This record gives sequence, C-alpha cells and structure tokens, in this order.
Amino acid sequence: MPLPGPIAVVGATATGKSDLAVDLALALDGEIINADALQLYRGMDIGTAKIPLAERHGVPHHLLDVLDVVEEASVSRYQREARALIADIRGRGRVPILVGGSGLYLRAVLDDIAFPPTDAAVRADLERRAEAIGPAALHAELAASDPGAAARIGAGDARRIVRALEVLRLTGRSFRAFLPTHRYLDGAALQLGVHRDRAELHDRVARRVDLMVRDGLLAETERLRGEGLDRARTARRAIGYEQALAVLDGTMGCAEAIEATVIGTRRLVRKQDTWFRRDERVHWIDAHEGTDRTELAERALALVSRITS
Repeated sequence: MPLPGPIAVVGATATGKSDLAVDLALALDGEIINADALQLYRGMDIGTAKIPLAERHGVPHHLLDVLDVVEEASVSRYQREARALIADIRGRGRVPILVGGSGLYLRAVLDDIAFPPTDAAVRADLERRAEAIGPAALHAELAASDPGAAARIGAGDARRIVRALEVLRLTGRSFRAFLPTHRYLDGAALQLGVHRDRAELHDRVARRVDLMVRDGLLAETERLRGEGLDRARTARRAIGYEQALAVLDGTMGCAEAIEATVIGTRRLVRKQDTWFRRDERVHWIDAHEGTDRTELAERALALVSRITS
C-alpha cells in the first residue's frame, strides 16, 4: 500500500476519534497531530477529554500541551507548526495522522488557505471602541463598509466584528476573501469521518460529562484558576470549564452546571457535524454502540487501503 498521508480523523466530539487515531497509527506506523484547539492547552486534560498517556500506547502525539491557559490559540500559528510536523513525519517515512473536531484548524492545515495579517494596535483600538459604543454599533459600521462579512457575523459577536474590521483596515479586503475553500494544499490528504447516531451521541456526551465530574473537573479547574484561567480570553470560555468556574464562584449549583455542560456540548456536536458534513471529501465510517474499537479500526484501515491502492 502506498504511504498515505496526511490522514485526518474528523467528526463530532465523543464519536471515538482519539482511539481510532491511535489504532490507525499503530497499524500504519504513524504519529498523531492534535487538531482540537482546546487540547493545545497544558493542564486542560479532564474537561477536553485529552487522551491519557497510558492510552496512547507509545504513539507520539504532537501539539498537545503547547500553550499556557492565558495564551490565545492562533489558527495561523497552528497551521505553520502542523504543516512543519507533517513534513517532518513524512520525511522520516511515517504517516502523519491529524485528529480532532476543530474544523477550521484542520482546514487550515489541509487546504490552500492564507490568513490575513494582524496588528495588535489596530485590534486594541477596535476593542476599545467596541467596549465604548457597543458591538451592535460597531457591527453597523462593518455593515456599511463590508456588508457581506456583516451578514455572516452576529451583531453581538464583538470578537469577530473586531477581527473583520481589523482585516478591512489592514488589507482593504473583506474578511470573506480569506475564508477557506475546499481545495487540498497538495491533493494528498485523506479525511476519515466517524459518524454516530445523534441520539447515541447525546447519551455518550451525558456519560462523558458525568465521568469528567467524577474524575475531578472541579479540582482541575481550581488548579487552572491558579494559573490564570480567569483572565484567559479563550480557555475560560471552554464548555465545562466555564460552568466549573461558576460552581467554584457559587453562582451555579453542580447539578445545574452538569446540565449546562451537557447542553453546551450537544450544541457543539451539532455544529461540528454540520461543518464536516458540508465537506464532500470526507469518507464516513458509521459506528454505533455495538461497534467495538477493533471493528472500527478494521473498517477504517480497509477504507484507507481501498482509497490509496
């Protein structure tokens, strides 16, 4: 079989992507590159369902635990580092396997995408204006100068409004001009999607959240608070951690926080499924509660063999 790669294992959260990626790596002499934006953060282990070291079975995992919680994840930085890793892994004769549910991060690596520039001073100025006049007023300014971008961004989404105006100010071009297209960078990528019935996924999410709480999510969150989680722009808004912080602050009960986390995660599942379903290049593998890990891996390997032969 020709050397495949990069392979991307994609799909919604709680579908079993991480285990499948490990099994593929063991079978194909591969190494794994994380493509979950929140698993980039050190210490965010329980709440992101980061695969424990013992369950990696010796397979090298890259781009896990590379950011402090106070740092802001950058898609463009991730793109550079993941592409460099892919080249390095392939150069050593091994198979790079990306795995995760952060669709834009995956597309940034696999597709021909250029990211617009940033300028800290320009962004800070726009953020001050958003705080002073409100995101709706800033959205109205965006609508006047870039109606296409404004139509895609909610009037209350200050972060994306600021970014769109920043790009417009720096480049004179609409933020939409930089949106990804479905064109592989080198034509060699293979995306495998794991699909489960929505009702089953909802049950799996509920069980996962209960397990996270039992495994010490509150204690993990309290420790991360000591490392600056409260002032983190990205990490503190992560589903599960936001609710855990509310429990620690006494503004939400534990049962209420669990329910809110389950609801938020199920909402994420829908968004992820919609994102990946739009990409016709994904080869889907149907799984269900009775599908064991070995069977799923065998079906994925058969699919890889058929496509690459």
